[in-house]
Amino acid sequence: MENEVMTIREMCDAFEVTPRTLRFYESKELLFPIREGQKRLFTRRDRARLKLILRGKRFGFSLEDIRQLLDLYSVGDNQVTQLTETLKLARNRLEEMQQQRDDLVTAIDELSAEIESGENRLEARRAESSAA
Repeated sequence: MENEVMTIREMCDAFEVTPRTLRFYESKELLFPIREGQKRLFTRRDRARLKLILRGKRFGFSLEDIRQLLDLYSVGDNQVTQLTETLKLARNRLEEMQQQRDDLVTAIDELSAEIESGENRLEARRAESSAA
């Protein structure tokens, strides 16, 4: 199946996406299936691009960032530019994700402390009500 084309249904099954998703990526010029009337046939290149698109989305890259990185494949410098830009974007995204994680850890700690404080106050008030 390496050199064969795949139908939209086969692509959906292989990558666990919907036909709407594939058409959307096509409309954003991320995928370029062969058109035979209404039928779309996806090549090995489309499959590789979809794999990268899905990975990029999982890492939180915008579709525009992904499109620009994919477009750099054809620069003709043995993908040096593409890899350089991908690494730059990935480092920035990692930094953002680490900051989000740190912010989330802080928020979790603060909320946990508030819950503990609330439980202690509630317990004290119940004890006061029982004593009265």
